[in-house]
Amino acid sequence: MHPRIDFFHTSPKALQAMLALQAYVNDSGLDPKLLQLVKVRASQMNGCANCLDMHTKEARADGESEQRLYLLNAWRETPFYSDKERAALEWTEALTNVTNGHVPDAVFAAAREHFSEDELVNLSLAVTTINAWNRLSIAFRTVPGSYQPRAHQMGAVRSA
Repeated sequence: MHPRIDFFHTSPKALQAMLALQAYVNDSGLDPKLLQLVKVRASQMNGCANCLDMHTKEARADGESEQRLYLLNAWRETPFYSDKERAALEWTEALTNVTNGHVPDAVFAAAREHFSEDELVNLSLAVTTINAWNRLSIAFRTVPGSYQPRAHQMGAVRSA
């Protein structure tokens, strides 16, 4: 696989805008482990190998279990996710598949049981952002495999 365009270097202003949005999402107060689950699930749905490589590595570095990562695409069939995580995953799927119809009222109601209005807006921005990253990576064929998690990049030691 060969990349089509290195969008990181081709359009630095666009990259800065995306990174600013990502920084907002990362600092929004949502649980980082929950954000990684959302990023992985949307990336699974979109078939984005680069983002799957990145976010599964980040999730592991953040202490996520292999079992939960392996079974994320079948989260409804497993007991390994909390009710809040299930609501977030369902919200992620509804927003990622918005072209198949609008977000159902029942999905919104389930999400509101676990997230404040502010949190739900931030969760929606997280889903929107990972979908944008997925589309950029897929369109320009970003090659997966070389990403190193934050802890490795900074030389930090993480505890489990």
